[in-house]
Amino acid sequence: MAIMLIISVAVLVAADQLVKYWAVNTLQPVGSMDFINIGRLDILDLTYLENDGAIFGSMSGQRWFLIGFTAIIIALGIVAMFMAIKKSKFFSISIMLFVAGGIGNIIDRIRLGYVVDMFEIKLFDFAIFNVADICVTCAFVMIFAYILFIEPKAGKAEKSAEAPKNE
Repeated sequence: MAIMLIISVAVLVAADQLVKYWAVNTLQPVGSMDFINIGRLDILDLTYLENDGAIFGSMSGQRWFLIGFTAIIIALGIVAMFMAIKKSKFFSISIMLFVAGGIGNIIDRIRLGYVVDMFEIKLFDFAIFNVADICVTCAFVMIFAYILFIEPKAGKAEKSAEAPKNE
């Protein structure tokens, strides 16, 4: 399982970097292009954006803080990912997504000084994001679901298994 998690991180980071490479070389010169439309309804556009901040552009200009903070979170995430393997595959996969997203974005921050974003939801006014951001968002949803729904049931099952049986 550990090797599959490492391979998954590598594949997701590579996918993120390839899409960003495409965005820099193809999308940046044009700025924006239609991607998914239904009739006249714009759903998703591809829009080039250089984000030097965090979520929704917050902490703009705090490059070194964001690099340091992200590096610490990635390191803790890697440790947690391997520790979680024994506890729950679902939880370890959730953390793997978080680690992959963090690595994808920290590469941009170190290399470029900003994160390349390209997916713009036009259906409603929302942030422009990238593959790494999708990984992090999915990870948060999965971790939240695990904490709310899976962990409590696993804890109850574990307690009932440990309880002395009347013979």
